[in-house]
Amino acid sequence: MNMNPEIYSAIRANNNMITTSDVLSMGFSRMLLSKYVKEGLLERCRQGVYMLPEETQDDMYILMLSSKKIIFSHDTALFLNGLSDRTPFTHSVTIPSNACLPKAIIGECNCYYVKPELHQLGAIDMKTTFGNVVRCYDAERTVCDLLRSRTRIDEETVIAAIKNYAESRNKDLNKLSEYAKQFKVEKTLKRYLEVLL
Repeated sequence: MNMNPEIYSAIRANNNMITTSDVLSMGFSRMLLSKYVKEGLLERCRQGVYMLPEETQDDMYILMLSSKKIIFSHDTALFLNGLSDRTPFTHSVTIPSNACLPKAIIGECNCYYVKPELHQLGAIDMKTTFGNVVRCYDAERTVCDLLRSRTRIDEETVIAAIKNYAESRNKDLNKLSEYAKQFKVEKTLKRYLEVLL
């Protein structure tokens, strides 16, 4: 059995991946995806996400395709922003407090919840090490998130992140102080910066 050329070119155009909703919007059925998996033409990475079998799996990209609500944050955003060279074992994501995530994502990620009106603040697009574009927070938002969640994160990570941020050429201290106000971490940020700067 050969793959439908329209589906194949859509997969190629989307970094060798396709979602069930993509296939349905093209007018094909879910059954076709199951057939392709049985035939070995596609691999199911997770619910609703499929890829060509010979390709390397990009966990971050696959996670993002699984839910439009997630934005990579905390240690994962640190890594994507180049403020840490440690690839996180478990990815951290932030979602609006009024949203639900599939159980599979909750089970495999560190999930943080935020007021819906603050969810998009500082959201940017970044490339993973595989070259796929994912949503994550900018460096300033990431620093504020780490300060806000410091009871869940080891102190070393927080200090290293702020130190790397302070040494970064791309830092925007005005934006950082603006975000710190919105997240009510100004005093904490000041304490850390006084020690490090």
